[in-house]
Amino acid sequence: MRKLIVTLWVCVLTSPLLLAGEGMWIPMLLKQLNEKEMHEMGMRINAEDIYSINKSSLKDAIVLFGRGCTGEIVSDQGLLLTNHHCGFGEIQKHSSVENDYLTNGFWAMNKSEELPNPGLTVTMLVKMEDVTDRVLEKVTSELTELQRSSIIKENIKTLTEAAVKESGLVVTIRPFYNGNQYFMLFNQIFKDIRLVGAPPSNIGKFGGDTDNWMWPRHTGDFSVFRIYVGKDGKPAEYHQDNVPYKPAYHLPISLKGVDEEDFTFVFGYPARTSEYLPAVAVRNITEISNPHRVNMRGTRLDIFKKYSNSEPKIRIQYASKDARVANAWKKMMGESKGIRRLNGIEKKEALENEFMQWAKNDPAFDKAYSGIIPAFHQNYSQLDRLTLASDYISEGGFGIELFQFASRFRPLVEEATKPLPDEKKLNTIIERLQKQSEEFFKDYHQPIDREVASALLKLFLENQPAGFRPDFLETINKKYKGNTDAYVKMIFDKSMFTSAQSVKELLSAFKSKNTRIIEKDAAFSVAASMSRFFEEQLKEPLLALNASNDSLQRVYMRGLMEMQNNKRFYPDANFTLRITYGKVEGYSPADAIYYKHYTTLEGILEKEDPNIYDYVVEDRLKELYNKKDYAPYGTADGQLRVAFAASNHTTGGNSGSPVLNADGQMVGLNFDRCWEGTMSDLMYDPAMSRNIAVDIRYVLFIMDKFAGAKHLVDEMTIIQ
Repeated sequence: MRKLIVTLWVCVLTSPLLLAGEGMWIPMLLKQLNEKEMHEMGMRINAEDIYSINKSSLKDAIVLFGRGCTGEIVSDQGLLLTNHHCGFGEIQKHSSVENDYLTNGFWAMNKSEELPNPGLTVTMLVKMEDVTDRVLEKVTSELTELQRSSIIKENIKTLTEAAVKESGLVVTIRPFYNGNQYFMLFNQIFKDIRLVGAPPSNIGKFGGDTDNWMWPRHTGDFSVFRIYVGKDGKPAEYHQDNVPYKPAYHLPISLKGVDEEDFTFVFGYPARTSEYLPAVAVRNITEISNPHRVNMRGTRLDIFKKYSNSEPKIRIQYASKDARVANAWKKMMGESKGIRRLNGIEKKEALENEFMQWAKNDPAFDKAYSGIIPAFHQNYSQLDRLTLASDYISEGGFGIELFQFASRFRPLVEEATKPLPDEKKLNTIIERLQKQSEEFFKDYHQPIDREVASALLKLFLENQPAGFRPDFLETINKKYKGNTDAYVKMIFDKSMFTSAQSVKELLSAFKSKNTRIIEKDAAFSVAASMSRFFEEQLKEPLLALNASNDSLQRVYMRGLMEMQNNKRFYPDANFTLRITYGKVEGYSPADAIYYKHYTTLEGILEKEDPNIYDYVVEDRLKELYNKKDYAPYGTADGQLRVAFAASNHTTGGNSGSPVLNADGQMVGLNFDRCWEGTMSDLMYDPAMSRNIAVDIRYVLFIMDKFAGAKHLVDEMTIIQ
C-alpha cells in the first residue's frame, strides 16, 4: 500500500486536481500533495511554515481541546481560543443561579481569577511518522482477518512501547485510508487548563438551536482558556503554583479581515468522515438510521424547551444537554436531505458499477475486487434491522436520563455478586458512583424526564418490531395495555434512582446484600433489559458485520486508488491533525436566493426579538452598536463583521479551529457548517459545502469593547 501511495504522490504533480475546498489533508504531506495548489490559490507561506519538526511552525499552536474540539494558542503566555460551545460544559459547571456565567458571561481580569477545570486536557502534536511498513510487517494476503489483526496489533504494541521509552511522549499509532497506511503520532498532553473568559450566551449562542447549522449566522461562538504547566515548563496536574505555558509558536491575529475569493485554510482536528462508503452504507445512514434518530431527538428537544423556557434554574441545568441533543439532531436532517439533493446514493452506485467493470478487465483485479460490492450488499441486508434496534436502545431507551443513570450501577452489582468481591475495586466503584450521582442530580429535573420517558417509550413500541426488542416493552403491552404513561408513573414512583437521598444512603452504607435492592429496582430492571437485549441479540452480529465491513472497506479503498490512479485521495478524518483549504465565498441554497459571504452586527439587531431567548440582544451590545465605536475592529465602510463563510471542508472536531489567511495569520474561528452542506461527511458538494467562522475582529471587539478585557487582546500579536 505504501508503494501505491508514493506512486499516487508522483501522479499528483501532473494529474487533475480535486475541486478546491474538498479534502482533509495530512500536514506532514502538504509539500508533496498540496503546496503547489495552495500557492496557486493564493497562499503566501510554505508547507514547512505550517508543519515542521525542524523549527517552530503553525502546528505548535494547534491543540485538541478536550476530547472533541480544536483550540489554538494566541499568546506567548498560553492563552487559548476555542468555541463557546466547546467550552460550554466547563462554563456550565462553574455556573449557578448566584453566578450565572452562562447568562452573564465570565471574564478573569487577572490570572488569579482564572478558574481551574479538573479533567479538562489539551493535546498537542509534536511530530508524526509514517510507520506503514513496520505495522504491516509479516502481513500477507493469505492471512485471515483475525490473523491479520493480531499481527498488526502486536506490531503496534511493540512500536509504541519503544517510541514511548525513547521519546517520553504520549505515542499512538492510527490507521489512515481505512487501514492501508499507518502513522505514529507523538503528543504531549496538558492537564491544567483554566477558564479565562466567555461571552454571555446571548452572544456566544446567539441564534441558539434556531440558527444552529444555518447561514447567515451572527454568533460570537468563542471562549478563552489558558494552559498552565509546572515550573519546569512541562505538563502537570493542576497546582496553584503552576505557571502559564510558553509555546514554541502562537498564532498572529490579523485585523485585515477577508474578502470574497480570499484564500483561507483551517488547521484542526476533524473527527469523523466517511467519504468512501458504498451506496448501501450511505442509504443505511441517511434513509434508515437518521429519520428515526431525528424523530426521537426532536421529541426530547420539544420537552426540554417547554420546561427551560419556564424557569431559569432548569434552563441552566439543561443547557448543555439541550445543546448536545440538538447538535446531531439538526445535522442528521441536513445530511439526509443533502444526499437526496445530490442523488448521492445513485452516484455511488454508478461508481461501484464502474469499479466492478474495471475489475473484470484484469484477472488479478477481478480476483481481488469482484466480490466486494456484493459482500457489502449482503452485510447491509442484515445491518438495516440491527441498526434500527440499536438506535432505539441508545436514543429511545438510554435517551431517558433515569435509565441511563441506573445503568451506571451495573459494575457495582457485577463486582459485588462475585464469589470473592475485590473490596478495593468495590470502594473505587462506589466513590465514582458517589461523584457521578452528585453531578447527575445537580442537573436533573424529574418532570422533564418523566415526560421524555413516556414519549420515547411510545415511539419505541410503535417502531421496534415485536419479537425483536427488549422484554420490558412486552410488559408495557401485556400488563399495562400499551399505556406508556401508566408504566412510566410506576417506574418513577418506585425507583430509588429518582431520589438523591436514597442513592446517597445506598452508597454510604453499601453491603453486598444491597445488590438485590438494586437488581429489583424498577429503573435498573429496564436498563438491564435493554443491556441484555443488546448483548444477546445485537452485540455479536453487529461486531461481526462491522468487522467484515471494515475489512471490505480497506480492500475497496485500495481498489478505488488503483482504479483512479490519477486522482489524489485524502484519508477520512479520524481525530488527527489536518489541513483543509478553500476560499471565502457565499452560496445559493435555492432558486433566486444567494447568501453573501459575511454578516455584520447590524444583522444581530435585525434579528432581535426579546420574546425569543435565542434572539435576545445584550443591552451593552446595542449601546456599542448605536455608538458605532468599532475601532480598530471595524471595516473601512463603518461596519463590524460578525461571521463569514468559506469552502473549507470541515466536520465535527473542527469546532474551535483557527481559520487562517494566505500569510498564516488568524482571521476567524471555525464553529459550524451550513445546513445545506452537512452531507459533506459523506459527500462533499462544492456548491453548498461551507464552513462558518466567527470573524476574529468580532471576537476581539467583544473582549475589548464589550467585556473590558483588553488585557487579553494586549497579550496577542496583532497584525494591523
